[in-house]
Amino acid sequence: MRLMDSALTMPRTCVAADRVFSLDSVGSTNTYAADLVRSGELYADRRDDGEIAVVCADEQTAGRGRLDHQWTSEAGESFTVSFVVSVPTSIVRDASINGWLQMSAGLAVLEAIREACPNRSAEPRLKWPNDVFANGRKLGGILAEMVPIPDCGDHAAIVLGIGLNLNVPADRLPTGNSISLQMFTDDLPDPTALRDELAARIAQSLRIRLADFETDPQREARRCLEAMNVVCWTLGKPCEAHFTDGSTLQGQAISLNPDASLTLRDRSGALHRVTTADVGVLQGQRSDR
Repeated sequence: MRLMDSALTMPRTCVAADRVFSLDSVGSTNTYAADLVRSGELYADRRDDGEIAVVCADEQTAGRGRLDHQWTSEAGESFTVSFVVSVPTSIVRDASINGWLQMSAGLAVLEAIREACPNRSAEPRLKWPNDVFANGRKLGGILAEMVPIPDCGDHAAIVLGIGLNLNVPADRLPTGNSISLQMFTDDLPDPTALRDELAARIAQSLRIRLADFETDPQREARRCLEAMNVVCWTLGKPCEAHFTDGSTLQGQAISLNPDASLTLRDRSGALHRVTTADVGVLQGQRSDR
């Protein structure tokens, strides 16, 4: 693991973010970012509240996805970047709105892809709660982790790890249901330049969204709900939810709720509110949409 000159590797991101850590290789950008918070390297000074830090790596060897799924990458093929933000604990602890923090990051990712890659044949969408899809296949994912800031009770750090397949060959995609950006985008820039542009745009969008959250959390949650209703790939589709206790639930995804949960309707017509689960879309089955 070697720390590189971020001004050379991520020049646009250095302008958009407050601090940038660029690594040649790392086990996990999220773990590295969380360690920066725990050690006091980030947010040790209360004046740092509102700052955005970025950790990127050319190669990630032990990345983690949601529910401990593995995410590895090789140089030049993937976007493996973690964004570290400071959020009031009043928002982090409020179950009625805190689910929108991760989905705000997802909305920022879609916005960045649309702006950086105009020559695409498919529109990226979000699969509830944390995956980026295109053409019905997984393009990437987002992992949000809360990290307490030492000796700070009114703010906590949120590490938003974002992984995207940028230029992964078809025969090296992680699953048969995966897709890479170059598979539906023409004139894709150099992977290093594209990573920098995407990271800069995501940082800019996150800064605005989180400032709005801090100003009026309920209003921003409503805005996120409205935006997610437009881009959520899960809605209207038959799904299966996998819970951490090993149980499963099948049903049609019928609505997103104000607290960022998902409502499924099972075959008997009963409604189930899902707050934490890995929800997969059942391909090949009929839906009402």
